[in-house]
Amino acid sequence: MRRADRLFRIVGLLSHHRVITAHELAEELEVSQRTIYRDIRDLSLSGVPIEGEAGVGYRLMKGFYLPPLMFDEEELAALMLGVRMIQAWTDDDLAQAARRAIRKIGSVVTERLRPELERRELLVPDFNRDPETRKHLALLRQAVKKRCKVHYDYMREDGERSSRTVRPLGLFYWGNVWTLVAWCELRDGFRHFRLDRMENIQSTGEIFEISDGRRLIDYLDDIRGQEEG
Repeated sequence: MRRADRLFRIVGLLSHHRVITAHELAEELEVSQRTIYRDIRDLSLSGVPIEGEAGVGYRLMKGFYLPPLMFDEEELAALMLGVRMIQAWTDDDLAQAARRAIRKIGSVVTERLRPELERRELLVPDFNRDPETRKHLALLRQAVKKRCKVHYDYMREDGERSSRTVRPLGLFYWGNVWTLVAWCELRDGFRHFRLDRMENIQSTGEIFEISDGRRLIDYLDDIRGQEEG
């Protein structure tokens, strides 16, 4: 990592409004504490208002303005990979939002880093994307966000069909399929449903309240308990 990039990352870590020690900074940046002490001294001499001292910890003085959107090569690579995943595996609205975000990033990154936005070593194939699944994803994503019940017809793996009204809680991508985790009113419990097996999805317009025992975190806790058991 270039020293300039390291200094900027130090400022970013110090800006989280908590005290962070030289040891924590050294571990995060994979350098020695001696290097951190030297970097802190140089940042202070250059006018960055750092509070604290060696052996106690450091933080930025409250109110210091950190310029936004300063990235290194690896951060930009991670962002571009995420954008390509969104474009390949989510709905059209999210894909367009990702493209807008990259245009904004491209307008502020330095000339030296701009070529990183065009690199193609990390590819995300989208040959098998299903238009119906993308449409379902868009509808269900909004239902999760607005806490709105949905109704649909569902076909299980064994071919059995049923009609469900559910409280959508979250959407999970497993590498080849999307699933909806929901509280199912038919079964009175948590269930997960593959989007590619749903038909006739409709929002009921009915808003549901989040209650203890029926939250996404409760579902995840149940899964962890089963794995540990």
